[in-house]
Amino acid sequence: MRDHGISQRRACRLVGVDPKTVRRERPPDCPEIRKEIQDIAGKRRRFGYRRIGVLLERKGMRMNHKKLYRLYREEGLSVKRRRGRKRARGSRTPMPEAAYPNARWSLDFLADSFGPSRKFRILAVIDDCSRENLCLIADTSISGARVARELDALVRIYGKPGCIVSDNGTEFTSRAILRWADQNAIPWHYIDPGKPQQNAFIESFNGSLRDELLNEEIFDTLDDARRKLALWRYDYNTVRPHSSLGNKTPAEARRTLEQFEGSAPCALAQTETEDYQTQTRRLSL
Repeated sequence: MRDHGISQRRACRLVGVDPKTVRRERPPDCPEIRKEIQDIAGKRRRFGYRRIGVLLERKGMRMNHKKLYRLYREEGLSVKRRRGRKRARGSRTPMPEAAYPNARWSLDFLADSFGPSRKFRILAVIDDCSRENLCLIADTSISGARVARELDALVRIYGKPGCIVSDNGTEFTSRAILRWADQNAIPWHYIDPGKPQQNAFIESFNGSLRDELLNEEIFDTLDDARRKLALWRYDYNTVRPHSSLGNKTPAEARRTLEQFEGSAPCALAQTETEDYQTQTRRLSL
């Protein structure tokens, strides 16, 4: 109306709107009730508008359920439907840096098959600092209780880790694992679902294991798979050079870091660039 210089009545007639609806002032929209709805929804996050309405009535605030629903939606308080299974939360403390051996362990499962498509699983545990593979457990079925027993064995050999990182697999979120972590006072961190990059060290190890062994070998039996996994693990820890460790082996990296406790992994890198052959001559094969 301001742009074209016409009256309100003529503008309403051209648009096809009743002038009464334009002239009618909108009544105040209950700011005190909105605030009360927000307070209740903040304390009871899983309450819908009907239960909130009951609590409002107890405080003497009565209104039509349609208006209550409109205010509830306008405030953005709709309860989101939960999907998927319940997941363990794990520790809320900050994840420590893997600056020394046993600062952080990473766990994950891999799968392969032997014989007439008989499948088996592999539990892999690595030290994020030295990149050392602590164990490769192969079996047709590995439960949470079995994982706890294997971790007990690793603790006896290497000592307690500063924390353990894993995904939200059913074995890692089982009661046996939660009980084990609580009894041993070891923080357990779970990565976000669908974010494997948060557990990058074990994912990189899994890629090497699958590329260098699982995709190269045919396993006849479970015992054959265990034997080949043990041989590959020994080669991985004591022979195979790692570029992230300055082309040292994980065993050499652990010995170096244990001598200089508190050193960062980057301290293993060479200060001067040398050719590959010169570096590999120093490896104890």
